[in-house]
Amino acid sequence: MSIRVLVADDEEMVRYGFRMILEAQPDIEVVGEADDGTSAVDAARRLTPDVVLMDIRMPKMDGLEATRILLSRLAPPPRVVVLTTFDRDEYVYEALKAGASAFLLKASPPEQLAAAVRVVAAGDALLHPAITKRLIQDFARRPTPRDGTPPQLERLTEREVEVMRLIARGLSNSEIAARLFLAEATVKTHVVHLLSKLGLRDRSQIVVMAYETGLVEPGGE
Repeated sequence: MSIRVLVADDEEMVRYGFRMILEAQPDIEVVGEADDGTSAVDAARRLTPDVVLMDIRMPKMDGLEATRILLSRLAPPPRVVVLTTFDRDEYVYEALKAGASAFLLKASPPEQLAAAVRVVAAGDALLHPAITKRLIQDFARRPTPRDGTPPQLERLTEREVEVMRLIARGLSNSEIAARLFLAEATVKTHVVHLLSKLGLRDRSQIVVMAYETGLVEPGGE
């Protein structure tokens, strides 16, 4: 069964390019396009895509607000891949808060676009290393958190907290497994438990909560 994708970008040539790249894939189908945030929300309601490629800067309604609406009002909500040039630090954090599952540079190679769609359609999140770096920079400007385990994380086991810290540092499951001398399948199980216990959607929201609660401090190991 094909992955259904909606492309939302205010530049027609960009939409055309993404459509050509994705429709060359045997497992991906572009079901529609939108040229602003309002149209993206309307199209998503009508077409029920699995994944929305969402530009941030669009007229009428920007991609951040459109993402918030899609993920809070549609059931089931689509996965959102944010298209960005990383011009503004606050966009990274706000898009994560809105619930985006992946970030993609508009200048990324075609294979990365298709890979991002597949990753988020499968229920995972894709965080470019630049995302983690900018998130750390953002939180580095905030007050130092208090000591001790944040109350939101008290239900977690010691190992789950450890895995959460490493996710927030940008490590993949295989890298976490190597660091902690665990099987990768065991790490995946810990990630599932984290999402369930914390009521989170995916890996990107784990990163946000780790920084918001002070579990991870910018610049720390």
